Amino acid sequence: MTASPSPRPDTPSTDTTSNASLDTHLDSDLDTQPIYDDSPKQLLGVYVKGIAMGAADIVPGVSGGTIALISGIYERLINAISRIGPSLWGVFCQRGGIKGLVDIWREVDATFLVCLLLGIITSFITLAGMIKHLLDNQPLFIWSFFFGLVAATVVILLTEIKRWTVGRASLFVIGLVVAVGVSSLPLLHSAPSLPYLFFAGAIAICAMILPGISGSFILLLLGAYDAVLEAVSTMNLTVILTVVAGMATGLLLFTRVLKWLLSRYYQATLALLTGFIAGSLVKVWPWKISIASALDSEAIRNVMPWQYPTGAQWLTTLSLMLLGAVLVSLLSWWGHQNNRT
Repeated sequence: MTASPSPRPDTPSTDTTSNASLDTHLDSDLDTQPIYDDSPKQLLGVYVKGIAMGAADIVPGVSGGTIALISGIYERLINAISRIGPSLWGVFCQRGGIKGLVDIWREVDATFLVCLLLGIITSFITLAGMIKHLLDNQPLFIWSFFFGLVAATVVILLTEIKRWTVGRASLFVIGLVVAVGVSSLPLLHSAPSLPYLFFAGAIAICAMILPGISGSFILLLLGAYDAVLEAVSTMNLTVILTVVAGMATGLLLFTRVLKWLLSRYYQATLALLTGFIAGSLVKVWPWKISIASALDSEAIRNVMPWQYPTGAQWLTTLSLMLLGAVLVSLLSWWGHQNNRT
């Protein structure tokens, strides 16, 4: 049976339990590893969600964290990653040998992580070429699909916030403004050094785990995207290992902060994350044109639909937006169904 979600400390209580007793219960339950249903059917679902996350991460502007959040696996992902660290040596030493390794495997929810990672890798291998082709040759259509997906995600997550307060509304606005600001920054074009690539990897992976902010877009902003792609294509292990080390460092540190926030301020954190996603709509706006920048390179500018060179193409774009909205709604429904079983 899938572990049921813990009560949220900032969600209004529906019973007569005192706030003090609720807080005590939560504090004692924060470090308890929940037991999940790892049946073949559930793990296949995790694999499919990994494929969806990978497809989203390929597009500079869409975050795999958005898919994880809407599909109901975000907290499990954060909890699993946050348990990776030096403390695992103590877990191993308690029993040692094969039993100690099994304990580590269970502690970090490795079965879940492996299935999710396999899905992401599968997506990169099978879908990266197709998505890149669509971005290069049919950008209006692919961006229309993702715009509908992201817009529907915002609507769904807004309904998850049970009670709006001034603080939560402010956090939503802050997230929105930050995402719009990040999406509007000019791209850097300088040749990155290895320390810079380490830093870029750490920042990009933090963005990748945050719903609404794309890790690949952060690499673009920092001028490291082309360097990373070239390193992967030429198997430049020095650059690859440097970026991976930065990503691992950023991921292990950042997920601990997110876990703490989700454990204590779930609704407020959800409002902030929803703001990030809403702000990313600027980046996934379908009608874009390329213009010459001061640096003699192409820059992308959003335009109104009727200003698009080939016309708005309302029938196709709106149909693709609707398709994206329907798919993300089905993904959300699937995630809620899994959480109830």
